[in-house]
Amino acid sequence: MNEIVKDPVCHMQVTSTSFATEHAGGHYAFCSAQCKERFLANPHLYIGFPGRKAPAQEGVKVIKRHRLLLSAPLDGIQAEQVKQALLEMMGMHEVHIEGVEIEIQYDLMQVTAEQIAEKLALIGADLGEGWIDRLKLAFINNLEEIEINSLEVEKRDGYHYPL
Repeated sequence: MNEIVKDPVCHMQVTSTSFATEHAGGHYAFCSAQCKERFLANPHLYIGFPGRKAPAQEGVKVIKRHRLLLSAPLDGIQAEQVKQALLEMMGMHEVHIEGVEIEIQYDLMQVTAEQIAEKLALIGADLGEGWIDRLKLAFINNLEEIEINSLEVEKRDGYHYPL
C-alpha cells in the first residue's frame, strides 16, 4: 500500500514508492531524481544519526548565488525557456537573465551546481546547436562539496564522521 511520507531533502509529501530507496535499514521516498541524488550523496545531512538531528532536520539552508556568463545573449524565448526550466528544480530560489548574464540563487542542501549544469545541458539541446558552448559555467563543484561536507553530524558516541 502506498503511504504518504515526507521527502527528507525538500520535505514534500510523496508516496512511499516515489523514487524509493533503502538506506541503513530505513525506507526513503523522494519527489524527484534530483532529491534522491542529493540524499544518496550525503544521507546523514538529511537523516542524521541515532539521537542526533541532521542539519536538514534543523532547517539549515546553504544559499548560494552564482553568475553564469554567456559569450552572446539569449533571445527572449531562449531566456524564458532557461528561466522556467531552472525554476522547476527543487531548491532554486531566483533566476535573473539580463544580457550575457544569468544570475541564480539556490539552496545547496537541495540542488548542486553540478545538477544545475546538467539541467542547463539538457535545456541547451532545446535551444539549438552550439548553445552550451556559449555558456561558461562559473561553478566550482569541488568547493561546494567541501562546504556541504563541512556540515558534519556528530554521532552519539562522540566521534565525528565526515559526510
